[in-house]
Amino acid sequence: MTPGILIVSLIFMGIGFLVQMRLKSKFSMYSKQLLMSRFTGREIAEKMLRENGIYDVRVQSVDGFLSDHYDPVKKTVNLSPDVYNGSSVAAAAVAAHECGHAVQHATAYQWLMLRSRIVPIVQISTNLSQWVLLIGLGVLGFGKGNATILLIGIIMFAISTLFSIITLPVEFDASNRALAWLERTNVTNTQEFPGAKDALKWAAATYVVAALASIAMLVQYILIYMRRN
Repeated sequence: MTPGILIVSLIFMGIGFLVQMRLKSKFSMYSKQLLMSRFTGREIAEKMLRENGIYDVRVQSVDGFLSDHYDPVKKTVNLSPDVYNGSSVAAAAVAAHECGHAVQHATAYQWLMLRSRIVPIVQISTNLSQWVLLIGLGVLGFGKGNATILLIGIIMFAISTLFSIITLPVEFDASNRALAWLERTNVTNTQEFPGAKDALKWAAATYVVAALASIAMLVQYILIYMRRN
């Protein structure tokens, strides 16, 4: 691995770590702020789905911390135990955000549809791109590397980078839908709503850092390829 790539990797690893720690801190803080309504994350999710005319999506609990996600294939809103059973500002924010993805799916939101279509390709490129890049760079004992293999690796890595970029509008839109619904329905009152907004802001920051890191790494690989040719 070249010094430039190593430095970029370390910088964004550090930034990513700090953002993750901040997110966990925020989630912990807002998990202690109980809702006046006493709605649980499960009840909030089911309420938001119903009010958006969605009746074919199931809300369920899954293991893990901050493991919450929406599965468009199985049509399930998957909430971590703290969110599923919690009656906190954090639980409300996360539950509503994941339902925001369900609403996107139900309304065929273009960026979510695009992201879903390229998932199979991204899974392949993500699993193989680093190995192909290392071979192309000559890190795995292939002499000085191979420009053609390096280019193939760059193309595969670019697909993963594109996916991380497409993820940004999907996540931002889901949060905007969630916050608009929370405010409109008064599930969170005027004292609780800013906390929900802050929690989702830091959650979104993790995706921004990931996208920037991927773009920076892609640029580094392209520059190496151009220097070698």
